[in-house]
Amino acid sequence: MTVEMAAPLGLAEDLRSRFDARLAAFLDRQDPDWPDSTPRDVFTTLRRFVLAGGKRLRPSFCYWGWRAAGGPDGTPIVTAAAALELFHAFALIHDDIMDGSDQRRGEPSVHRRFTDVHARSRWRGDSAAYGRSTALLCGDLCAAWADQMFHECGLETEQLLRGYRMFSAMRTEVIAGQYLDLVSGVDEASVESALTVIRLKSGRYTITRPLQIGATLAGAGAELVDALADFGDPLGDAFQLRDDVLGVFGDPTVTGKSTLDDLREGKPTVMMGLARAAADQRQAARLTVLFGNPYLDAAGAAELRGIIMDTGALDRIEQMIRVRSDAALSALAEAPLSDEAREVLAALAAEAVDRHV
Repeated sequence: MTVEMAAPLGLAEDLRSRFDARLAAFLDRQDPDWPDSTPRDVFTTLRRFVLAGGKRLRPSFCYWGWRAAGGPDGTPIVTAAAALELFHAFALIHDDIMDGSDQRRGEPSVHRRFTDVHARSRWRGDSAAYGRSTALLCGDLCAAWADQMFHECGLETEQLLRGYRMFSAMRTEVIAGQYLDLVSGVDEASVESALTVIRLKSGRYTITRPLQIGATLAGAGAELVDALADFGDPLGDAFQLRDDVLGVFGDPTVTGKSTLDDLREGKPTVMMGLARAAADQRQAARLTVLFGNPYLDAAGAAELRGIIMDTGALDRIEQMIRVRSDAALSALAEAPLSDEAREVLAALAAEAVDRHV
């Protein structure tokens, strides 16, 4: 079984435009509450960052988790689902700080933007420290706004309590996964450890938890909640494995992010774990010199990509993506869903895995 179905374009674009409209409306309501005595840089930067792109996968999975559980279409669920995009913004901003990434979505990352503002303004102090500190505040504000938007979506209190328990689990998993990522980066992480990181830090909060949040908001029982995990967990792993491939082999003009960042950082991905495990003595020596070198240049990156391919690590990752995608679709075929929900979730699975951005 392969992920071949194209997303239902009209439906997907309409839903995304509704997410964006709810996000814009929420942010516009925050504008009058911004203290008059405080510079508006944080507010205007966040509004631009949240609304300027993104696949809106997490809100889409949340919405269709709701619909899969029998919930009706309406503004409240669209608003609740869109709140996940604010949580995603929090995660991206903090992740870019910790990874030292200078680009996001083709533009300077939030901490880099504020670093540049400080430098251009010739203010006192360390420009980089100012940029990181301001971006931390931006990320914190997005996390707080995500909670606020979720709770103000218009659903009943009982529904919100059910969904928020899953929301809280997602939030804890992301932070735990980010910490595990830090710990793994101290030493050479195993493939098993790297797989745990991607599931907690990215895969589960991208697919499984949004699905389950939507479903529990609609009052889903344990059978459906578990079935959505059987679909979402392997698909989330495949999503992040694809992300790691794009981080090294993608086209920066399409992905909006440098293909040097992960290599310079020495990011402990599954792909690099496979490359180290299969490397011969010469390749292992070059990996030690090149991988994690903060001054890695284009030539060094090209050599690293060659080693990844020569060891078979790239082929292994592609195989792992296919196996997990197939497992997800097999679980989807058995899940107690309507035909409409099954079709749309299969299309979203294709979008999550077969992508270049």
